[in-house]
Amino acid sequence: MSSPADATTGLRGLLRQRYQRWLSRRLPPARSITLEQRRLFIFPSRNGFLFIFTLLLMLLMAINYQNNLIYGLTFWLGMLFVVAIHFTHGNLMKMVITGVRAESVYPGQRAEFLLRLSCTSGRRGHYSVRLSWPDCESVVDVPANGSIEVPLYLKVGGRGWFRPPRLRIESLYPLGLLRCWSFAELDLPALVWPQPLVTDALRSEDPDAGNRGFSDQTGIDDLAGFRDYRAGDAPRLIDWRSLARAQPLQTKLFSAPVREDHWLDWSDFSWGSDEQKLSWLCWLALQYHGRSEEFGLRLPNSEVPMAGGDRQRELVLRSLALYGIGEAGTT
Repeated sequence: MSSPADATTGLRGLLRQRYQRWLSRRLPPARSITLEQRRLFIFPSRNGFLFIFTLLLMLLMAINYQNNLIYGLTFWLGMLFVVAIHFTHGNLMKMVITGVRAESVYPGQRAEFLLRLSCTSGRRGHYSVRLSWPDCESVVDVPANGSIEVPLYLKVGGRGWFRPPRLRIESLYPLGLLRCWSFAELDLPALVWPQPLVTDALRSEDPDAGNRGFSDQTGIDDLAGFRDYRAGDAPRLIDWRSLARAQPLQTKLFSAPVREDHWLDWSDFSWGSDEQKLSWLCWLALQYHGRSEEFGLRLPNSEVPMAGGDRQRELVLRSLALYGIGEAGTT
């Protein structure tokens, strides 16, 4: 038999679910959101309720003592409260919130979400605007007919796409008597890479594995030897010093370093879980990138061609992060 506490908890959970579904219908996710009237909510703050209670006491005193001065002060303060409703609501009206970018990180780290707040009105800006996520908030002013960029940080979960929760936007400007707020569900997912795990795959390799041998082609990198002169050889390749020593004319041979192809191959790991394999491949990719070497990636159903540089690092880590997940959630 359920206790009254369990029934109360279940009722709260049901109401919370209904409230979240209602918010999802009323405030759908988007990359850029304009705060219009249907998106804004306004209600007296704690100080606002105290202010209203004080006005009621003043009105009762005025009625009891028939004091015109108290009447006048009460009505003047009441008018001030009504005007504050207009200014508090207008402080967020027409403000545009745009998700600029989300930083890619490893599991458990705090990802940076860069937001842009814009004011479309040339007469006045938006002041004392509080943006808040769990364990993260920022208070900013948006200039009239201008914009600012605000970084917010959230701790991410496991590998794949991380979608931030609804962003709460609120303001108590100008008197603190009313709270105007809204929610923005930004379509701004952050990519979470696999957690790098050290593997023994590189221990048998020479630190200069990218320069292990030399080609037989003529180049201009390192002197590999000499051969007899042939008609048509470039004068700059002729060993003139041997001719000066009355020796047969010879031509210098140069060779270019042969770079080894580094493939990060899923099939190289016959042990471990899928997540461990992804973590090992991630660590190898970071090692080759740090050594400025070219590398490629082979997964069961996809392949990243051999290349180097920061772009290759991003492509490989992205493929590892989305293995078994796909591109769902991309923007």
